[in-house]
Amino acid sequence: MSAPPLDPALFHLDPEHLWVMHCSEGPVPRAALDATQAFMRKELRPWEVRWEEDFQGIPAAARAEAAVLLGGRPEDITLTPSASSGLVAVAQGFPWRSGDEVVAPLGEFPANAWPWLALEARGVAFREVPLWEGHLAGAEAWASRPPTAEAGPEARLVEALGPRTRILAVSWVRFQDGLKLDLGRLGAACRERGVHLVVDGIQAAGTVPVDLEGLSAFATSGHKGLLSPQGMGFLWTDEMFRRSLSPSGSWLSVEDATDFSRPSTDLRRAWLTDGRALEPGGPNLLNLSALLESLRLINRAGVPAIAAHGAALQARLLDAIEGSSWAADGARLRGLLEAGRLGSILAFHHGGAGADGLQALLRSGHRQGILASVREGYLRVAFHGFHTEADVDRVGAWLSGTAS
Repeated sequence: MSAPPLDPALFHLDPEHLWVMHCSEGPVPRAALDATQAFMRKELRPWEVRWEEDFQGIPAAARAEAAVLLGGRPEDITLTPSASSGLVAVAQGFPWRSGDEVVAPLGEFPANAWPWLALEARGVAFREVPLWEGHLAGAEAWASRPPTAEAGPEARLVEALGPRTRILAVSWVRFQDGLKLDLGRLGAACRERGVHLVVDGIQAAGTVPVDLEGLSAFATSGHKGLLSPQGMGFLWTDEMFRRSLSPSGSWLSVEDATDFSRPSTDLRRAWLTDGRALEPGGPNLLNLSALLESLRLINRAGVPAIAAHGAALQARLLDAIEGSSWAADGARLRGLLEAGRLGSILAFHHGGAGADGLQALLRSGHRQGILASVREGYLRVAFHGFHTEADVDRVGAWLSGTAS
């Protein structure tokens, strides 16, 4: 295998800690630390903070890099504090009518559930759809069967769309079981039916190439696959869809907001029509400084190269656990991998071990310096562009030696 597309030396990684859980939080590159320190040194002497270079320049550069990452236009990017806030902007800004509904897969991460559930007082229903036979969530999540390559999640979602459905809200890659949905197929079906496809892309951004065709909105945060600190993300919206949304109402969401030659108290202004119309207010320049450097790093490497590298590492790990107690679930995951159904998460189903069994497994990994995560019945191992074959072999030895 060739060298990782993201040089591990660009991060503060060490042999004592093997971090395979960017699906929870990704490590930031040293360049992001350098950028935030440089900006804070300016803040110590506020006369050094430049209006065009910093207040306007950093957000503009971040929108441009986000657009490169998604294959879109900078004017369609809205900077947000999180994926949740991006989805809230869509949910609260959409022109709902009483009786409308949002359809979503069963078992979405709460960031893609509560923004829609909050619309109940406006007469909007939230309806969940199981994605495969035996799919469970909520209090029954640990009893759910895991997804297989034979599952037809898109067909189930499309079949669920009805005359009252205005939005189909999905996670591109699911946080617990790692299943990747076919956005192209869903987008085409939604367009045919006059339904908007809104995507929570947080578990795929930075590790899976995206095609925005057929999407109305795509939200993400920076602190997972985008390798940035908590507290900054972005929202992409299709131009025509965005024009149907109410603006945020922040002071920066109107024309000439930063032209102080025009009195700020002159409220006879038009709302902006680009992504800035949905931004919540003054930009978080400190976090944006970090996000900008992380986006630059990922874009230089290229998301397709990162995705190909991660898939090769996943295949290597599945090879390593053949003959172990994880072999059967490894075969299930290999089927998903070969069918193009996985993002960067390999989610091993507990198979009856239960919460206690997976927690014991996590503790054994921690003793070996391997830091993975558990969610709703799955052990999650996530590889990124900075991981190496040696990292995979270390995880394989752990799983082969401790599985029960």
